[in-house]
Amino acid sequence: MKKRPVDLVVLSDVHLGTYGCHARELCRYLKSIRPATVVLNGDIIDVWQFSKRYWPKSHMKVVKLLMDWVTSGVQVYYVTGNHDELLRKFVGFQLSGFSIVNKVVLDLDGKKAWAFHGDVFDVTMKHSKWLAKLGALGYDALILLNRSVNFFGKKLGYGPVSMSKKIKSSVKSAVKFINNFEEIATDIALENGYDYVVCGHIHQPEIREIRKGDSAVTYLNSGDWVENLTSLEYHMGQWSLYRYEHDPAVQPGDEPLAEAEEVMDVQVLFENLVQEMRVR
Repeated sequence: MKKRPVDLVVLSDVHLGTYGCHARELCRYLKSIRPATVVLNGDIIDVWQFSKRYWPKSHMKVVKLLMDWVTSGVQVYYVTGNHDELLRKFVGFQLSGFSIVNKVVLDLDGKKAWAFHGDVFDVTMKHSKWLAKLGALGYDALILLNRSVNFFGKKLGYGPVSMSKKIKSSVKSAVKFINNFEEIATDIALENGYDYVVCGHIHQPEIREIRKGDSAVTYLNSGDWVENLTSLEYHMGQWSLYRYEHDPAVQPGDEPLAEAEEVMDVQVLFENLVQEMRVR
């Protein structure tokens, strides 16, 4: 497969280590592109729900592909999120082109892009983390149920449905939270003179210019790899929202559910990966 060049790729909310993660689809996407810079905008590995009992080969393959980018000279910023907040202890760490940060400001053709995960705006995260973690478990269970429903629905000739999207679009408090999130992010971006504000966290892919008086900022959200399978791409001065389902170059044939993948020993796999990196 000929790899497509991209100046900047933004990925977030992959949630490796959970049943809802579409790691195999993400692997196909990563293999199809040749980025110069990558921003991993939080919640790449789901530390909240991490378990040795569930770590399929495809999840480790995603990690390996990202490490391959680092060793080949790609600049990779790992922006910490709430599900991988454990990594905030290592903010400031740098190794070759890889760095762990809480936020990053990039110069894109003379314009400033401010990238951060977005959980800082989440009141639940600040005051009721236990409730947020409980909600994460419920969300993962819903996604797993949704995938099973779609699997059997496909056999019966029905199209896919997204339970979580229907809930988000129908519950007024969820809609209000998303709108408030976008408004707060853009207000802060405008105050600091940023041209682009790039977030994740809410699993709502978006590119939208927001105007406040005579000023304007472009709000961007990279979505997720649990239900939307999206990323942000910046190339030759233009932003675009990548959607896996619209990319014919990476579409596979029928496959079994990801839950049926062989589960591998996490410790052994990471030790092998570290050893491989040392050899290189």
